[in-house]
Amino acid sequence: MNTLKEWVFFDEQQGDYERYQPAEERRVTGAPVNELWNHYSDPSNQFHAGVWRSEPGCWKVSYSEHEFCQILEGRSIVRDNQGNERELKAGDRFVVPAGFEGEWEVVETCQKIYVIFEPAT
Repeated sequence: MNTLKEWVFFDEQQGDYERYQPAEERRVTGAPVNELWNHYSDPSNQFHAGVWRSEPGCWKVSYSEHEFCQILEGRSIVRDNQGNERELKAGDRFVVPAGFEGEWEVVETCQKIYVIFEPAT
């Protein structure tokens, strides 16, 4: 049985930190630095939650996972492969279903909370 001691409060811990750039072959413009603070991964390594931050730039994305996001700051534009686009800004909450392919462009340094579920393959 779990207790409150197992709960994860983002503001009370650093999380596992990773700093990286999108792979060069995926970059459309710029060479943005992304930062990730993963606060939780379940034992199966299919469920994750944390905070992500990126500098301006644009890169191709292909989601094998389902992702809930809440934009905390900044502005991005997401485009699908059919040419549709959507601006994302602070306060937006949404789910990206697995299978989405397109581009993610960070216009103003962006930070989001993410919750990811990666189906077993």
